[in-house]
Amino acid sequence: MIPALPATRPGRAVADASATAWALAARGGDPDAADHFVRALHGDVLRYVTYLSGDPQAAHDLAQDTFARAFGSLRHFEGRASARTWLLSIARRAVADSLRRAAVRPRITDAVDWRTAQERTQPPGLPGFDEGVALHGLLEHLPDERREAFLLTQVVGLSYEEAAGFVGCPIGTVRSRVSRARATLERLVREAETPSVLAA
Repeated sequence: MIPALPATRPGRAVADASATAWALAARGGDPDAADHFVRALHGDVLRYVTYLSGDPQAAHDLAQDTFARAFGSLRHFEGRASARTWLLSIARRAVADSLRRAAVRPRITDAVDWRTAQERTQPPGLPGFDEGVALHGLLEHLPDERREAFLLTQVVGLSYEEAAGFVGCPIGTVRSRVSRARATLERLVREAETPSVLAA
């Protein structure tokens, strides 16, 4: 079995409509709406940048950068797409910019590897913690396009149609990428379980 993923909320469309309304109200200068907008979408942004960057230590900075960019360009947001889709596209650019900056400067650090950092970000006793860490490791084996399609639809919770619009490809391509990602993950899980079965 693939490790458990966050379930898509049944009221996703309602939540998206509310977040979009808050974004539009925040554009008009309503500070309470701005606060609601951040609270509604912060978790999705944080999950997305964590998986996309592969660096849980930088995730909060990337999420903060995403919202700073969003508020900087909020006057251009007209609600044609949901605020969540719009915000995730900003998050994607923030991660890409961060990776580009990291690639051109030398990095000297004594920091632990990202798996250890991830394990320290929350108490290990939380339900689903071990499965989440395992999923991080498995996702590394997926090609970038399949990993992103899988994350957008299965972790962040976008519909296939929203994900297709987000990455700029046909909906059938997204379905295919997710299907292939699932097949790869299922194979990797079976392979990981085989030695323990044989040992037993």
